[in-house]
Amino acid sequence: MIQRKQRIPMRDLSTMTAEDRTTVEKNAMGGRVLNIFKVLAHHPQLVKRWTPFAGHILSKQTLAFRDRELLILRIGWLNQAEYEFAQHELIAKRGGLTDTDIACLKDGPTAAGWSEHEAALLQAADDLYENSVVSDATWATLAKKYSTEQLLDVVFTVGQYNLVSWALNSFGVPLDDFLPGARS
Repeated sequence: MIQRKQRIPMRDLSTMTAEDRTTVEKNAMGGRVLNIFKVLAHHPQLVKRWTPFAGHILSKQTLAFRDRELLILRIGWLNQAEYEFAQHELIAKRGGLTDTDIACLKDGPTAAGWSEHEAALLQAADDLYENSVVSDATWATLAKKYSTEQLLDVVFTVGQYNLVSWALNSFGVPLDDFLPGARS
C-alpha cells in the first residue's frame, strides 16, 4: 500500500456544537469514533447526508456478506487505500474470509481458487475501476445468480467504496490504533 501524508487533522469533537458532535458520534463503532469520522467531523453536514447511503451499502443491501466484502476489498486494493483495506480486511476476516481469500483478491479475478461468480465480482470491480462500466461478459456472469436489485448493489458498492478510497487517500486518514500497521 502507498503511504499517504495526513492532510486533514482529526477534529477534537469537544469543540463541536452538541448537534454536530451527535451527528458524528452516531457513527461510533463499539463506543469508538473511527478516525475517518474524526476527519469528516470538519464537515458535519456532509456526514449527516452521506452516512445513510454508506449505511445502506455496508449493512442493508441485498448482497451476501462475502460478496460485499470481496467487492469492497478489491476496490480498496485497486485504489491502494490503506485505511479502507485495513478496516475491511478486519471486518471480512471476522465474517469468515480467510488469509488465502485476502491474498488472492490482491491478485484479482484470474487468481486460482475463485468460483466463476466470485471471479466475476472481482472483475466487476476491475471493470468499473478501469473503464467506468461493467463489461457485458462480467454482467452476464453475475446475472446468472443475481437479481436486478443485486446487480444495482454491485455497482453502488464499488462506487461507494471507490469514493471512500479517494477521500481516505486524499485526506491521509491515519489507521485507527486497533488496526494492524497503525503507527503509534
